[in-house]
Amino acid sequence: MTFQRARNEEQREIRRRAILDTAAAMLDEMPVAEVSLNELSRRVGLAKSNVLRYFESREAVLLELLDAFLESWLTELADELAAGVEAQAAPDVRAGQLAEVLSRSLAERVVLCDLFGAQGGVLEHNVSVEVAKRHKRSSHARLATMTELVRRHVPELGDGAQMFCLMGLVSAGALSAYVPPPPSLLAAYEEEPALGVLHLELRDALRISLTSTLLGVLPRT
Repeated sequence: MTFQRARNEEQREIRRRAILDTAAAMLDEMPVAEVSLNELSRRVGLAKSNVLRYFESREAVLLELLDAFLESWLTELADELAAGVEAQAAPDVRAGQLAEVLSRSLAERVVLCDLFGAQGGVLEHNVSVEVAKRHKRSSHARLATMTELVRRHVPELGDGAQMFCLMGLVSAGALSAYVPPPPSLLAAYEEEPALGVLHLELRDALRISLTSTLLGVLPRT
């Protein structure tokens, strides 16, 4: 891909979109940790200095993708929850169904989970105050959307819904770092099965984590 010099706002937006689309395609091939600015520049067909005219750092690109992926997921999640949580069921049943839908939905979005995992420890560390503020405003808005979705199906959570959502997303990021295990660990588990007794697939690990969090925030009767 090659570009002529961007001479107007429309051309600048096309170039900016190309950078984001290229980074998204890279995330389908490799984990967040392996996405480099040099490789992004090469694939998009721009000098690194030109990429930096549109995004101040690799982390700024990935934070914008995180927001876009999160927005897309929440749109789909609304339908998934509507189909998977029975409105007339008892609170504990609905809570279990909520955990099931969320764990399945997040486990199917490995890139989103990987970005969550890198958010606090990596992506928020190499950006300006302005980028950080824009990212946090967006994050708070997305969290509010998720909180409203969850509260709609399990209103008994009350004020605990927001903390449940926040901890759920943090758990998705943390657990995705362990699943799937690297080849060396898989080989070790095969040779000595007892070593892998606590190994879980991401969906199962998320379901356990989300269910445990729900038990902590649901009001006692």
